[in-house]
Amino acid sequence: MTRVVIAAALVALLAAASQASVAAGDAKAGRAKAAQCQACHGLDGMSKLPEAPNLAGQTEEYLVKALNDFRSGARQNEMMSVVAKGLSDTDVANLAAYYHGLGKQ
Repeated sequence: MTRVVIAAALVALLAAASQASVAAGDAKAGRAKAAQCQACHGLDGMSKLPEAPNLAGQTEEYLVKALNDFRSGARQNEMMSVVAKGLSDTDVANLAAYYHGLGKQ
Protein backbone atom coordinates (compact mmCIF):
# COMPACT_ATOMS: atom_id res chain seq x y z
CA MET A 1 0.00 0.00 0.00
CA THR A 2 2.78 2.45 0.79
CA ARG A 3 4.36 1.82 -2.62
CA VAL A 4 1.13 2.93 -4.26
CA VAL A 5 1.08 6.12 -2.17
CA ILE A 6 4.74 6.84 -2.95
CA ALA A 7 4.18 6.18 -6.65
CA ALA A 8 1.16 8.50 -6.69
CA ALA A 9 3.13 11.22 -4.92
CA LEU A 10 5.99 10.82 -7.39
CA VAL A 11 3.64 11.09 -10.37
CA ALA A 12 2.07 14.25 -8.89
CA LEU A 13 5.51 15.76 -8.26
CA LEU A 14 6.69 15.00 -11.81
CA ALA A 15 3.50 16.47 -13.28
CA ALA A 16 3.95 19.66 -11.25
CA ALA A 17 7.61 19.91 -12.28
CA SER A 18 6.66 19.40 -15.92
CA GLN A 19 4.06 22.16 -15.79
CA ALA A 20 6.52 24.48 -14.07
CA SER A 21 9.12 23.94 -16.79
CA VAL A 22 6.53 24.60 -19.51
CA ALA A 23 5.36 27.75 -17.76
CA ALA A 24 8.92 29.07 -17.58
CA GLY A 25 8.64 30.80 -20.97
CA ASP A 26 9.11 34.55 -21.33
CA ALA A 27 6.06 35.97 -23.11
CA LYS A 28 7.84 39.23 -23.98
CA ALA A 29 10.66 37.33 -25.71
CA GLY A 30 8.02 35.11 -27.33
CA ARG A 31 6.31 38.17 -28.80
CA ALA A 32 9.57 39.22 -30.45
CA LYS A 33 10.11 35.70 -31.81
CA ALA A 34 6.49 35.55 -33.03
CA ALA A 35 7.32 38.12 -35.71
CA GLN A 36 8.32 35.18 -37.92
CA CYS A 37 4.96 33.48 -37.21
CA GLN A 38 2.68 36.41 -37.94
CA ALA A 39 2.33 35.86 -41.69
CA CYS A 40 0.30 32.70 -41.04
CA HIS A 41 -0.78 32.83 -37.40
CA GLY A 42 -0.95 36.60 -36.89
CA LEU A 43 0.92 38.52 -34.22
CA ASP A 44 -2.34 38.43 -32.27
CA GLY A 45 -2.50 34.63 -32.61
CA MET A 46 -5.49 34.79 -34.94
CA SER A 47 -4.81 32.94 -38.18
CA LYS A 48 -4.46 34.88 -41.41
CA LEU A 49 -4.75 31.73 -43.54
CA PRO A 50 -7.57 29.17 -43.50
CA GLU A 51 -5.15 26.24 -43.17
CA ALA A 52 -3.22 27.76 -40.24
CA PRO A 53 -4.68 27.33 -36.75
CA ASN A 54 -5.37 30.12 -34.29
CA LEU A 55 -2.78 30.04 -31.52
CA ALA A 56 -4.13 32.68 -29.13
CA GLY A 57 -5.13 31.13 -25.84
CA GLN A 58 -3.89 27.61 -26.58
CA THR A 59 -2.36 25.93 -23.54
CA GLU A 60 1.40 26.16 -23.19
CA GLU A 61 1.60 22.38 -22.90
CA TYR A 62 -0.13 21.90 -26.24
CA LEU A 63 1.98 24.54 -28.01
CA VAL A 64 5.25 23.13 -26.63
CA LYS A 65 4.26 19.60 -27.67
CA ALA A 66 3.17 20.68 -31.15
CA LEU A 67 6.35 22.66 -31.80
CA ASN A 68 8.54 19.89 -30.45
CA ASP A 69 6.70 17.36 -32.60
CA PHE A 70 7.36 19.51 -35.68
CA ARG A 71 11.00 19.83 -34.64
CA SER A 72 11.43 16.07 -34.23
CA GLY A 73 9.46 15.14 -37.34
CA ALA A 74 6.76 13.31 -35.32
CA ARG A 75 4.30 15.82 -36.79
CA GLN A 76 4.58 16.90 -40.42
CA ASN A 77 3.66 20.12 -42.16
CA GLU A 78 5.70 21.54 -45.02
CA MET A 79 6.06 25.03 -43.52
CA MET A 80 6.07 24.20 -39.81
CA SER A 81 8.58 21.38 -40.16
CA VAL A 82 11.07 23.85 -41.67
CA VAL A 83 10.33 26.74 -39.30
CA ALA A 84 10.30 24.68 -36.11
CA LYS A 85 13.68 23.06 -36.76
CA GLY A 86 15.31 26.46 -36.23
CA LEU A 87 13.72 26.97 -32.80
CA SER A 88 15.61 26.37 -29.58
CA ASP A 89 13.97 24.94 -26.46
CA THR A 90 13.91 28.49 -25.09
CA ASP A 91 12.24 29.81 -28.26
CA VAL A 92 9.57 27.10 -27.99
CA ALA A 93 8.86 27.93 -24.33
CA ASN A 94 8.76 31.67 -25.06
CA LEU A 95 6.41 31.30 -28.03
CA ALA A 96 4.13 29.03 -26.02
CA ALA A 97 4.01 31.55 -23.16
CA TYR A 98 3.28 34.41 -25.55
CA TYR A 99 0.48 32.75 -27.52
CA HIS A 100 -1.05 31.25 -24.37
CA GLY A 101 -1.12 34.68 -22.77
CA LEU A 102 -3.06 36.16 -25.69
CA GLY A 103 -6.11 34.20 -24.56
CA LYS A 104 -6.17 36.10 -21.26
CA GLN A 105 -6.75 39.50 -22.81
